Amino acid sequence: MQRSDVTRDDGTWVGLSLDVHDRHQPGLCVFTAGHRLLVSQLSQPVLLAAVDEHLLGVDFWRTDEYRSFVPPLRADAARALAGSPERWAHRFAQYLIDSPDSPLHEGRWLLSHESPLRRWRHADTSHAEYWSSMLVDGHPDGYIDWFVHSGSWEVLPLRPMPDADDSRVKAYRKQAREGTLPPVLLWWVSGLDCHLILDGHARLAAAIAESVEPPLLQLHRTVPRDDLAARTDEAVDFYEYELARFAELRAVHGPTVPDGAATAGPQLVRLLHELNTAEQLTWAWPLPGGETQWRRIAREVTTSQDWPHI
Repeated sequence: MQRSDVTRDDGTWVGLSLDVHDRHQPGLCVFTAGHRLLVSQLSQPVLLAAVDEHLLGVDFWRTDEYRSFVPPLRADAARALAGSPERWAHRFAQYLIDSPDSPLHEGRWLLSHESPLRRWRHADTSHAEYWSSMLVDGHPDGYIDWFVHSGSWEVLPLRPMPDADDSRVKAYRKQAREGTLPPVLLWWVSGLDCHLILDGHARLAAAIAESVEPPLLQLHRTVPRDDLAARTDEAVDFYEYELARFAELRAVHGPTVPDGAATAGPQLVRLLHELNTAEQLTWAWPLPGGETQWRRIAREVTTSQDWPHI
């Protein structure tokens, strides 16, 4: 895996670009069968989902079998890396590539601390209230609401969130107060239009209990390397076209017409930045056996409980 820092034109660090090779199918994998999805970790069902026929949301069943691939984060490491999302990103990137049961597969990814979830909190809403509202309720089953929370407004834990008095949460609450809380690792999955918590359920619970903004690292796919050169050329061609168009206008109307650089330049910067940061659809693999197999798995994991989406 090749990794490189992604920055804005002013030098502000955005995240890590991860270019993954020779990893054809991930250990934490999304499978599809019609309007049904299965998230599986090393062949173990983790999440079953059925998209509403009117595309208003997703009914899900969580199996409680998910296991984080991130080892326990020690308090001394948290203090050493506190306030440095760059160093945390490099550490989590190593966990992602080293583990056989992470969602990474070949292609380009961004591991960023600039999650859009941060931008949607109103100033008069506390962090506790806001982040609690972002969590999808329900266990083992629940509903991801695309109508009310359109645009990836929700966070789906892959296991039940621990209570505020849980021993792990209590330890993390102290770190939250001290400003040394390690980041919560999220994975944006387009087929669910929400963020899955890959690691940090107890840390997020601690941030909510202390009503502080949780540090985040968000993982998502970006423009594939095969398309990168062509789309870079397209952005440069657009920039040159705009300069030529303004030059023609100046030739006709005189020097009062701007040369176009003030308009086309920022557009080029934005387009090039988006090639390294914009979210691309999550890859999913056809489920062998299709809907029949999905229903068989659903019957097995729900056992005797009556889930109407089988």
